[in-house]
Amino acid sequence: MSYINLWLVAYIALGLVSGFLAGLLGIGGGLVIVAVLTFAFDAQGMTHAIVLPLALGTSMATIVFTSISSFRTHQSHGAVRWDLVRDITPGVILGTLAGTMLAARASTAALTLFFGCFVLVIAAQMAFGLKPNPSRELPGMTGRLVGGTIIGVVSALVAIGGGSLTVPWLSWCNVRVQHAIGTSAAMGLPIALSGTAGYLWNGWSQPGLPAGAAGYVYLPALLCLLASSMLTAPSGARLAHRLPVTTLKRAFALLLALLAVKMFWRILE
Repeated sequence: MSYINLWLVAYIALGLVSGFLAGLLGIGGGLVIVAVLTFAFDAQGMTHAIVLPLALGTSMATIVFTSISSFRTHQSHGAVRWDLVRDITPGVILGTLAGTMLAARASTAALTLFFGCFVLVIAAQMAFGLKPNPSRELPGMTGRLVGGTIIGVVSALVAIGGGSLTVPWLSWCNVRVQHAIGTSAAMGLPIALSGTAGYLWNGWSQPGLPAGAAGYVYLPALLCLLASSMLTAPSGARLAHRLPVTTLKRAFALLLALLAVKMFWRILE
């Protein structure tokens, strides 16, 4: 088996794992995908400065496809607050495009540090079941635009669909949890589309990109991830009703923490 085929197998394996985790734990596998792709691209000898943006862009592109399925499911249950989608999405798109520009121009150390810190926050949230108490009302139009912009910037910098930020924010603002989740799912698609477009544009003329890259999206990895994650996500969802999900989330939080530490160590190497 050739060298490149071995990496294709590795991408397929990553997709199988991330799809299973997404179905089992109800979270996207983007954080795991970004971290593992970063290590994989490094191991393949890709230019150090483009490794993390390439991993972020590739992960963001996978969300385009996974968000469609998630959105359709929540829409069928009437869980999407379209008034909130209308008000927040412009800020989300603006923030996501700005985030991709920041990612393309930030130093590798700064981008890695931000990503690692975010992963640690999510790990703590999962391990301890941290949830905001509803304590205020939704802000007006300006507040919604600002909130959407912040969500977009962070989502682009860590390549997530925004659910880790949108759901807690809307829940804090007294939006029913079901509506917060459904609305977040609906906003995942514009985040993914604008984020992918931003990573394509900002990386298009970047020197040192490997063959098969379209801007900061590495197509061989993207195709393998999409094909394999679709196979295992339904299995993970079925097992979610049989396994101790709380315990599994804590174990996954530990994995995230270890990945974050590895990312920090990468800065020092």
